[in-house]
Amino acid sequence: MPILYHLPFDPFSRKVRIILAEKQFEAELVTEQPWLKRQEFLHINPAGEVPVLHEPGKLALSPSQVIAEYLEETLTKVPLLPSHPAARAEIRRLCAWFDRKFHEEVTSRLVGEKLSRHLTGRTEPDSARIRTGYTNIDLHLSYINLLAEERNWLGGNQFSLADISAAAHLSCLDYLGDVPWHDHLDAKNWYSRVKSRPSFQSLLRDVIPGQRPPPHYADIDF
Repeated sequence: MPILYHLPFDPFSRKVRIILAEKQFEAELVTEQPWLKRQEFLHINPAGEVPVLHEPGKLALSPSQVIAEYLEETLTKVPLLPSHPAARAEIRRLCAWFDRKFHEEVTSRLVGEKLSRHLTGRTEPDSARIRTGYTNIDLHLSYINLLAEERNWLGGNQFSLADISAAAHLSCLDYLGDVPWHDHLDAKNWYSRVKSRPSFQSLLRDVIPGQRPPPHYADIDF
């Protein structure tokens, strides 16, 4: 069975877990702490980052978008990219938006500072980065709100990799109670639809010892 090396509250790992569940493809989940720099893991992925989809003796895929594209090409029964080239390009644009811009401006500043440092036992969080993250998330949610208002799903008429990429990041932030949903109701309604999907349920059961999420976090009715 393929192995997915992941971290429960890493948005890129969550993205791949949702894709695997949507496509009903089984993989063994193995939690990997990349900061430990295990030689066995570095042999599989010299970049030392999660997620990695590893099928011993056959392949080792990383980062998350490479895994996503591979699964899309090999598991075609449940498509997460549309058939038209222009529509596919729009989905890929949004995936890049969330995995690069949103991650740099929001996720890394809130989840990265609050959780990563807590889990690894490093120095205190950078309060300036956290303040900037709070400012930036409001701007990004306004963009999600606009997309959700104009489209059935973020990338168009069908649920796609764009929704998965966005929701993977937001789910980590939501665990911390850092998403101001009340100011962005269209984004909230979109996210409620995503987290009610069966593919999302295992993520909502993840917990951080000693840190409880807000009551709405695992409530599929929000």
